Amino acid sequence: MSDAIFVNGLALHAFHGVMQHEGKVGQTFKLDLVLSIDLADASRSDKLKDTVSYDFVVKTVSEAFCSRRYRLVEAAAGAVAEAVLARCPKVRSVRVTVHKPHAPVAATFDDVGVTVARTRAPKNV
Repeated sequence: MSDAIFVNGLALHAFHGVMQHEGKVGQTFKLDLVLSIDLADASRSDKLKDTVSYDFVVKTVSEAFCSRRYRLVEAAAGAVAEAVLARCPKVRSVRVTVHKPHAPVAATFDDVGVTVARTRAPKNV
């Protein structure tokens, strides 16, 4: 299946990072999400109940990403992916990219970050 819902460039201010000042000052992260979901029913019915609300996805992601401090963006991205799967039962898998454009790295770069992908465990028959 190739149906997907996506949210790109979600800007969230959070306090993630290994460095002490990152926990005090924080920084703006950008998140990109791709949710694998069967959109056949929604495309026929034109009803919100047959899909996943963008607003609900953004609230879920924001809560998971900002509710606590993570030392690693890997952990923050994993928490987001798990929250989406837990709160959005129609979603089959999710891919989360966290961009950390102001990472404390002694180099010039456009962007650094991580991508995690999680798939819902198959149901036992």
